Amino acid sequence: MRALLLLLLLIPLRGVMAEPLTIEAIFGGGGLDGPTPRELAISPDGERVTFLRPRADDQGHLDLWEYSIREKKTRMLVDADSLASGEPLSDAEKARRERARLAGLSGIIHYQWSVDGKTLLFPLGGKLYLYTLAAAQGKAVRELPTGGEFIDPKISPKGRYVSYVREQNLWVIDLQSNKARALTLDGGGTIHNAEAEFVAQEEMDRSDGYWWASDDSMIAFERYDETQVPIIKRSEVFADRTEVIEQRYPAAGSRNVTVTLGLVSPEGGEARWIDLGADTDIYLARVNWLHGDKHLSYQLQSRNQQRLDLRRVDVATLEQTDLLRESSTTWINLNDDLRFLKDGRTFIWASERSGYLHLYLYGIDGKLRHAISRGEWNIDKLLGVDETGGYVYVQSNRDFVPDTQIYRLKLDGSTADAPLRVSTRDGTHTSVFSADASVYLDTFSDPATPPQVSLHKADGSLIEWIEKNPLDDSHPYARYRDSRITPEFGMLKADDGQTLHYRLYKPANFDPARRYPVFSFYYGGPHVQKVVRAWGDPASAHAAQQTQFLEYMAQRGYVVFTLDNRGMARRGRKFSDVIYRQLGNAEVLDQLSGIHWLKEQPWVDGDRVGVFGWSYGGYMTTMLLSKASDEIAAGVAVAPVTDWTLYDTHYTERYLSSPADNPAGYIRSAPFAWLDGLTSRLFLIHGMADDNVLFVNSTALMSGLQKRGIQFDLMTYPGAKHGLSSAGEREHAYHAIANWMDRQLKPVQATVPAEP
Repeated sequence: MRALLLLLLLIPLRGVMAEPLTIEAIFGGGGLDGPTPRELAISPDGERVTFLRPRADDQGHLDLWEYSIREKKTRMLVDADSLASGEPLSDAEKARRERARLAGLSGIIHYQWSVDGKTLLFPLGGKLYLYTLAAAQGKAVRELPTGGEFIDPKISPKGRYVSYVREQNLWVIDLQSNKARALTLDGGGTIHNAEAEFVAQEEMDRSDGYWWASDDSMIAFERYDETQVPIIKRSEVFADRTEVIEQRYPAAGSRNVTVTLGLVSPEGGEARWIDLGADTDIYLARVNWLHGDKHLSYQLQSRNQQRLDLRRVDVATLEQTDLLRESSTTWINLNDDLRFLKDGRTFIWASERSGYLHLYLYGIDGKLRHAISRGEWNIDKLLGVDETGGYVYVQSNRDFVPDTQIYRLKLDGSTADAPLRVSTRDGTHTSVFSADASVYLDTFSDPATPPQVSLHKADGSLIEWIEKNPLDDSHPYARYRDSRITPEFGMLKADDGQTLHYRLYKPANFDPARRYPVFSFYYGGPHVQKVVRAWGDPASAHAAQQTQFLEYMAQRGYVVFTLDNRGMARRGRKFSDVIYRQLGNAEVLDQLSGIHWLKEQPWVDGDRVGVFGWSYGGYMTTMLLSKASDEIAAGVAVAPVTDWTLYDTHYTERYLSSPADNPAGYIRSAPFAWLDGLTSRLFLIHGMADDNVLFVNSTALMSGLQKRGIQFDLMTYPGAKHGLSSAGEREHAYHAIANWMDRQLKPVQATVPAEP
C-alpha cells in the first residue's frame, strides 16, 4: 500500500504543475504562437503556397518557404543567412519598415511573385535577389545590379523588368541585358519620384509610389515636392549620443507636400504629366490601371477629407473623365476595394454612404447599377472577385462583432441582404484569395486555438493544411497550457444606447467571494479593434504579444478588462463619428461605463482599478486620469499623443479639422485642459527616438505636470522608436508595467515575525 501511494505521488497530475506565463517567454525571441507563417501567397499558377517562416529560436528572423500542393511537401526556398551580407539598412528602408510596423524583423521580410509564377523577387541585406524556381541547383538565386541603396522593388507584370527607387528616382533593370537605367533624373533634396510621402505611408495605407501597366508598356508614378513642408528639429537620444534630426514633418494645420502624377516608359524618355486640377492642397489617395492598359484611374481626396473623386485618364491623350464623387459631413475613410472588371464595362466601388461600408456595381460611365451588399452590417474589405461565376468574397464581422468571417455575395446584387457565410468556425479568419478567387488561404484562430493555416476551395471546403499548429506537447506554448485562462466576451451600453463589446479575463484560481484589482487595457482610437475572438490580436506581432501579456496579468491576480469604445473600428459610421471635432470625450465616457460596470461586480475591488494604453491608448490614459482620477487609482501611458497640433495632417485633421477651423476642439482634446484633475498615480513611458508620436509629446506633459506639482513616474528608452521594437526593450517595459501596477494596486502584506 505504501509503495502504491508513493507511485501515485510521483505521477504528475494535469494542472497541478501548471506553469504560469513569463514576460521573457512572451517577448523573447522564441515566441509562443507556434510555427505561424507570414506573408502568405498563392502562386499565380496555383501550384504552390509561399510564405515567410520565423526561426524556432527567433520569431523575428524570417526565411522564404513553399508548400507544394501537388507533392504535399513543405521546403525552404531561401535561407536568409545564406545570402545576408550583414549590411545595415538604409535610413529610407528603416523609415518604410517603421511605417509598415515591420521594425525589429530581419531576414527576408517581403517578397513578390512574377505574374508567370516562375520567379520571386526579394530584398535582403541591402541587395536585391531574383529566385527562379526551375533553375538548376545552386543557380536559383540571382543578385541584381541595383547600384546602391534602394527601396520598393517590383517585378514588372510581364517579367521583363525589375523596378525600384534609388536616390529618390525611379530605376529599372532590363532582365535581358542585366543593365539598370534611371527613368527620372530630378530626384534629390525635396523632390521625390516614385515614393509615397510620409502621410500616405503612415495614415493613408498607401506605401506604393509607382504602378506598372499590365503589359509592361508604362509606369504611372507619383512625384512629390516637400519644399513647403515645415522643418522640425527633434532630438533622438541614444545611449551614447544625441542626434538632432531635421525632418520635414506635416503637423496639423501646416503645409503638405505638393503631388503630381506622371507616366513614363520603362525604355526611358520624357515623362508626361496628368492634370490633377488647380487645387494643389489635396491627397493622391489611390492609383489603379484598368484592364487593357488604355486607361488609368486615380482617387483624389480633398484636404478636409470630406470629398473623394474617382477619375479615369485616357493614357494616349491624357483626357480625363469624372466617374464618381463621394462626400461626407465628417470624413471619408479610404479603402482598397476598387475593382475594374475584365468586361471593361463595370467596376466595383466601396462606400460608407449608407452608414456602413458596402459594395456597389457601377458602369464605366459612372452610373450606379445596383448595390452588391446592404444592411446594418459592415464589410471590412473585398477579398476576391470571381467574374466567371458572378461572385464576390468579403471579410466581415456580420454575425458577431469580435469575429472575422468570410462571406460570399452575388455580383448581380440578388443576395445583397443575405450573404452566405463561407468560413465555418467561430473566431478570427484572415484570408488571402487567389487572383481568380477559386481558392483561398485561411489563417484561423480562437482563444483556445493558435493560428492555423489551411488552403480551401472558394466554397469553404478544405483542400489541404499548410500549418495545422496543434497545441500538443511539442508546441512552444505547451508548458503554459494548463495555466491558460479563457476570456469571456460580453456587451454593455454606451450613454447613447449603442452596444459596446468587452473581453474579460478572470484571475487564476478565481474565487467569487474575493475582491480583485482591475487591470484595464485599451486602445480607444479609430481604425482599430481590440476585443477580438482570437488566440492573439492578429493586427501585428506586438499586438499578439500584448494579448498574452493580458493573460499574464490575469495569472498574476488581476481582473483584466478590455472595452472597445465608440470611435473604434468595424461598427459603422454612427459608432465612429461621435468623435468628430473632439477626441477624448466619448471614448472616455465609454471606458468609464466599463469601469462602472466592473465596480458593480462583487468580485471587483473598486478602489484598485488600474489602466494601461499605448499610442492612442497612452493618450487615453492621460485623458482618463485627468478627467476621472476619482474612478481610477493608477494608469500607464506609453508613447501618448498629448498635443494634437504635434501630430500629422492626414490623421489629425480627419477627426479634428484644422487648428484654425477648430481651436476649441484641439484644446478640449488634449489633457492639458483637464490636467488639474489628475490626482491618481501616472507612469509615463516613451522611446527617446520616436519619429511617429514625437518624444516632445511626453516632455510637454512632464512640464505641465511639474508646473502643477503633480508627481509621476517615468521610464524612457534611449534610441527606441514608437513600438520599442527590440525584445530587450519590450521585456524591460512590460516588466516595469507589471511591477509598477503591483506596487500601486496590491496592498503590502504585513510582515509577521516568525515564532522562536
